[in-house]
Order: sequence, then structure tokens, then C-alpha cells
Amino acid sequence: MAKRALISVSDKSGVVEFAKGLVDLGFEIISTGGTAKALTEAGLNVIAVSDITGFPECLDGRVKTLHPKIHAGILAMRSNEEHMEQIKELGVDTIDVVAINLYPFKETIMKDGVTLAEAIENIDIGGPTMIRAAAKNYQDVAVVVDPADYQKVIDEYKANGEVSKDTKFELAYKVFEHTASYDTLISTYLRKQIGKELFPKNLSLTYEKVQDMRYGENPHQLGVFYKEVGKAEGTLAAAKQLHGKELSYNNINDANGALELVKEFDEPTVVASKHANPCGVGSGDDIYQAYMRAYEGDPVSIFGGIIAANREIDAKTAEEMSKIFLEIIIAPSFSSEALEILTRKKNIRLLELPTISKKMSVNDFDMKRVMGGLLVQQRDVELYDEENWKVVTDKTPTAQEIEDMKFAWKVVKHTKSNGIAVAKNNMSLGQGPGQTNRVMAARIALDYAGDRAKGAVLASDAFFPFPDCVEEAAKAGITAIIQPGGSVNDQLSIDECNKHGIAMVFVGMRHFKH
Repeated sequence: MAKRALISVSDKSGVVEFAKGLVDLGFEIISTGGTAKALTEAGLNVIAVSDITGFPECLDGRVKTLHPKIHAGILAMRSNEEHMEQIKELGVDTIDVVAINLYPFKETIMKDGVTLAEAIENIDIGGPTMIRAAAKNYQDVAVVVDPADYQKVIDEYKANGEVSKDTKFELAYKVFEHTASYDTLISTYLRKQIGKELFPKNLSLTYEKVQDMRYGENPHQLGVFYKEVGKAEGTLAAAKQLHGKELSYNNINDANGALELVKEFDEPTVVASKHANPCGVGSGDDIYQAYMRAYEGDPVSIFGGIIAANREIDAKTAEEMSKIFLEIIIAPSFSSEALEILTRKKNIRLLELPTISKKMSVNDFDMKRVMGGLLVQQRDVELYDEENWKVVTDKTPTAQEIEDMKFAWKVVKHTKSNGIAVAKNNMSLGQGPGQTNRVMAARIALDYAGDRAKGAVLASDAFFPFPDCVEEAAKAGITAIIQPGGSVNDQLSIDECNKHGIAMVFVGMRHFKH
């Protein structure tokens, strides 16, 4: 009896060649719908599913393959005498190869303006059932869901007259990986349509591999970059690399820190980042002025850093950038002159991200993997509510100090805790990130700022538990401080500010970043 292959695919790339290869090996082809049409038009003889089942396709094609004569042919275990006797009595022929990929649910929901009805109609029913059945019976059936595996199946049949058990087991694994991702996309989409259950009882996530990396955080660790399925506007996953070698694990992590901070600004702004912490931030009338302020904010740390800019990089700015070693520049676009200048440096990576200013949603999950579990929270998209600002000192901040405090607050929000930021005139002057005590973070930030701290403002991502940070700020010449407030020792810090004539504002919102 001739071997049989059931082929029914949405993605028809390579399917004609695959079917021809099977026919040359003596297979009969069973098919349905658009696949049957494509194979017939290619000159192949195709057995219609309805000819096997004796039952016509119905309900607009919703019911085609859900029939015992199909599923028994897939699930019958060849080594089980009772199975083989039963299918013989029932007039069922075995199916040896199942090649199916599913209705394009992902592609459907990614279309602009897609309706719920359209999405539902692209939920495959028969396809997952057949490939799961074939994968369960992998000892006897080769099941193919990825066109990249077509040639492997053909080659093994040509060489050995069958597909090896190891290959069939690997193909079966791919089925369940495929259906798990498919079902996760559906459940995630439907959960968003309901709009109520932000944190479901069981959380399933699906990501697609973007690239393998030479290594992870360190050379002895393997690393991979996966992207979230869906519209990745405004994220690194959507960026187009114009120049330079592949991004590393650390490049992507650090660049993400710069990207998150630059999204806080609407005016022309440049963020320089090192180890996912800002090391220079500048805003200006144009991107050149913004870059120069970011550079001058910390000309030492910016070396080997990552730049995120929210305006096109022009030739003048590119000339300045080319004077130092930068790992990455991310921008919405680059002028042709800027590209000509920057691409002279072979090691710099240039990433074009037209949607760089797109804000993230509060309900975009922010996740951290811990041993044995996953921490999931809403994204911190808020900055402050100016109506909740409270001046708590005798001195009221000037209009300029208020503008400087707003700038510094954006910077410190994206500085690892304990974090301190010093700023003045749309320019960061020093950051103290990730310290185990706040006074040390203040000292580091003020040390970077040096004499420029005189007349500048200081921002703290969380409250001062003691007045020691105010003491350090006063020594450096800080004139205004912005912090959340909420410590039992708030009054001590307020008194210390009053002692030195420093204005202090409580915003009532902290921004821990771990």
C-alpha cells in the first residue's frame, strides 16, 4: 500500500516542492482547500479529504478534517495489532506524513483595524487537532509544521526509506512548541479584549527569537534575544540596524535603559547610558545642543556608552559624536550626511527607530525573573502629578529651579536605586546610581557635578531617611531638592533645608528602579 501524506498549510512557501518530492518517493497526497488547489495547479494528483471521509466540507469550511477516517489514520499505532485490525475493519488507511501550519492568527491580529470577528475566524481548530495527534503518534508519523523542515524529511526518506525516530521526535516537539505559542497568542488577545484580568491565574507568554548571541552578560554564559509577539513600535525589537556588528546581550540591556529615559522627553533630547544607567542627559533647541549638553554632563562616562536621541541625527551632531567611541546610537532617523560620517567608524552600531518617542502602556508587563518564579508588575509610566507637589520649606523654588527639578526628576526615575541626580539648565551634571545607602549616592552625584553643582538642583528617587543628604547638597551649593517625601524623619530634612536656604518639594511619588 502506498504511503500517504496529509498536507494542508496556510504558509505555502515550499509546499509544492515538498509535495513533489513526496510524490517522487511514491506517496499519495491528501489535501484540502487552498492547498489542494495550489498542488493541483502545479500538476500533482491530490486526493480530497472529502473523498477519504465520504463527508463534504461544511460550515464554510470549518469542518473538513475532524473525522475518524482522518484521525484514526494518524493515531493508529503500527506496532499495535488491535489498532491495525480495527482500522482494517473500518476501512481506514494510515497516514504517514502530516504537514500542516495553522491559520494566520498572529498575522490577523497584527493588522490595523482588525475586528474581534476576524480574529475569531482565524482560530484554527482542525489543524491543531491533527498535528497534536500526529505528534502523539510520532513513532509512526512524521509531522511537519515548519517549512524549513521539508527538505530534512525528503532527504531522510531518500536515504533510508523512512524518517528516523530521533527526527520524528524532534518534529513532534516542534508541534507542541508551535501550538503552545499559538494558544498563548489567542488567550492573550482575548484577555486584552475583556480588559479586566490584568494578572491572570495562569500566565502564559510567547516570544519569538530575534538572534543568537556570541554570549550573554559574560563570555561563559549563552545568550539569546527574543522579541514579544505583536506590534513592537517604540522598542528595540522594532529598530532597524543600519551599520555595525550584531548587538550583544549587554548592548540590548543598556540600550533599553537609554530608550526608556528618552521617552520621557518631548523636546529635542539626547540620553547617554552606561550599564543601563544615564551618564549624561541633555535637552535643547535642537539635537546638536541636546547632544553637547549630554556629552558635557559627563564627558568621561559617555566614552563607550550608548546614545538615544529623539530627533534625526544631522551632520553637525554626527561630527561631534564621531570624535569619541560610542557603542550604539539610536535615533528616529539619520541624515545621509550623518550616515556618511558615522559609518566611517566600523564598530559603531546605528539603529533607526522612527517610533522612538512612542510611550509605553501602563499595562505592558514589566517582568523580572527570580529563582523559581517571575515578578510581574505594571510598567512605571507615571512621572508625577504636579497638583500633588508640595513646597515644604520656607524657601519657594524659582521658576527656573522648578524646570530644573522636572528635568532631574525624569533622570532620577531611570537611575538605579538608591539613585540621585543633579541637574541644571536642561543638562544632567551627575548621577549616583545603585548605591546601598542614599548619602553615598548623593556624594557620587555631587562629586561628578563638582563646582557645577552650585545653583543646581538635586533629585532623589525615594525619601531621605536622614538629613545627611541635605547636608551634602548644601556643601555642594545645591539650591533646590525634589524628592517623594514620606519618611518619619521628613521634618529633620526640612529643617536642614531651611537652615541652608534650600527649597524642597515633595512630589508624593517614588520611583524605585532595581
